[in-house]
Amino acid sequence: MSKEKKDKRKIPLYLRILLGMVLGAIAGIILLFLGGDWFITDWIKPWGSVFIRLLQLMAVPLVFISLLKGVTGLKDVSRFSKIGIRTIVIYLITTVFAICIGLFLVSVIRPGNFFDSSHAEAMLSDYNEVVEQKRLEADQTKQQGPLAFLDEVIPDNIVSAASNNRQMLQVIFFAVLLGIAIISIPRSTTEPFLKVVDSLYEIILKMIDFVIIFAPIGVFALMAALVVDFSGNLSIFGALAIYAGTVVAGLLFMIFIFYPTLIHFFTKIKARYFIRTMYPVQLLAFSTSSSAATLPVTLETVEKELKVSNEVSSFVLPVGTTINMDGTSCYQAIAVIFIAQVLGINLGWSEILSIILLTTISSIGTPAIPGGSYVILAMVLSSVGIPAEGLALILGIDRPLDMLRTAVNVTGDATVAAIIDDRL
Repeated sequence: MSKEKKDKRKIPLYLRILLGMVLGAIAGIILLFLGGDWFITDWIKPWGSVFIRLLQLMAVPLVFISLLKGVTGLKDVSRFSKIGIRTIVIYLITTVFAICIGLFLVSVIRPGNFFDSSHAEAMLSDYNEVVEQKRLEADQTKQQGPLAFLDEVIPDNIVSAASNNRQMLQVIFFAVLLGIAIISIPRSTTEPFLKVVDSLYEIILKMIDFVIIFAPIGVFALMAALVVDFSGNLSIFGALAIYAGTVVAGLLFMIFIFYPTLIHFFTKIKARYFIRTMYPVQLLAFSTSSSAATLPVTLETVEKELKVSNEVSSFVLPVGTTINMDGTSCYQAIAVIFIAQVLGINLGWSEILSIILLTTISSIGTPAIPGGSYVILAMVLSSVGIPAEGLALILGIDRPLDMLRTAVNVTGDATVAAIIDDRL
């Protein structure tokens, strides 16, 4: 059988991931019914953790080498300025739009008015320790001042920064600074080093290929474990159905209407093809809840399927995993207003504008990992006069919503990369 025929018969990655998700959910339900949840916890869930760790293992080297290759591929500083400024401006515009969509939906649907106060009191009690920790983190962040984020951007030790995925902004800063220094020096001097960078890039991509082979199994384990983790809290899903539906509506609007519209008007890519092409990336992002962990697949899909140049994708996408959090921003806007509605707190226009500004700025520092938005959300709540304890109202169903908003984040990254590439 020819290689071409074998490729045609091969199940696409997104179908394998989807199959893993479905089988994982089924396995979780069956074993729960049979009393075998211990088997999932002890023997299946660890494989999901292994998959996440493998993806996170590749995050720092991939971001560093990709950015370095992207910046040095721009040939000169003026080229870097052209792409860099456009990237940041478009990312900020899409973030503000996502926040406005969230604010509009939560103000019209008003899910907080449907909330049973008895459930709120129960959850406040159940998550008391978690809420207290989030409150302390929010207070600490607030006390650091408006320019505290600079400490999170500029590293004092690059080795220490590279050893922690939460310090991705510092890795990006060093990679960009190193890349600018390289393109400021005659090419003849830096050529040997650039060859090493090219070799490392190809090696890392091959390592990522090995990891992706494991994706369906990892997703199976993650979904089975998720079913078990939420088996005792099904009432929370019922009590917060309106809120969850509001969040889902906003996120799906971003995926199926907003981004395809941008693709249609600002690129030569067909919107339907874009939606279909992004399925593997979205499914992986959904299952891992991490933009950084999904970055390898995002890079490969954007370059091979959307035909975005490596010059653009290797710069725009790694930056997007840290500063472009459209899904997270939309969710945070809905969550803040929802908590205010539940607690009976009326927010004026000044508070609404504060939410837009704080959410936009803080999205730059939101870690591209599962649950990375908790601290930021607690800070926004406190900043507009809402008790950070209100965060407990939504923690119970945050995980599945986190999965969906991560899918939005990576779709936004790919959209901006396509727009930037078409405009060069």
